[in-house]
Amino acid sequence: MENTRSNGPRSALSWALPVAVGVIVVAGSIAAWLMLGNAGTANECPAQQAQAQIIDAAAVGELAALNGTGDGRGYADMGFRDAAGRQMSVADFAGKALLVNFWASWCVPCREEMPALDAIATQYNSDRFMVLPINLDIGESGLEKAQDFLDEGQFENLPLYADNTFAAFERLKREAVAIGLPATLLLDPEGCELAVLQGPAEWHSDDGKAVVEALIGLRG
Repeated sequence: MENTRSNGPRSALSWALPVAVGVIVVAGSIAAWLMLGNAGTANECPAQQAQAQIIDAAAVGELAALNGTGDGRGYADMGFRDAAGRQMSVADFAGKALLVNFWASWCVPCREEMPALDAIATQYNSDRFMVLPINLDIGESGLEKAQDFLDEGQFENLPLYADNTFAAFERLKREAVAIGLPATLLLDPEGCELAVLQGPAEWHSDDGKAVVEALIGLRG
């Protein structure tokens, strides 16, 4: 009888403790995700079909896979960190049209695309436009792997920004914007989506330059 009475409390504790720990872990994960600003929703911007059509018309040849959208998705609150670990968001670059490229060091097409992105950044980065690369190497060593790749490539204008939680890209998948890497968003100066590219592109080709110039030209 003594054994029967004592088994009850031990059994309750055996499942209650893991459940409690699980709740804490999930709550912490959600809090971190929200802190980075990657729980945003679509339709945060006005529709910009005319602007999207201008970019879509410029997207030929090497950039034919780029799709003008302008459906109202906004990313000003999308969060990531800089090389020093400082929390940032797309809103920190307000006032600049952005080519936001999502990449990872393990992604072969991403690695092959980086020299062209660096060349575009070198030619066009200004107070009106910026190439914003966001690395998605996950885990504690993610930043180190990304920085090693950038150092090896000696890229002049591709600084390290990263989301090693992968939450930023999960947001794109949730909104059916992208399903794999690399992926690129063209955003207006308010962080509103104007075009999307799934897959790599030869950005420093004449076709790539035409798209970038069309994006910059929308500011007048």
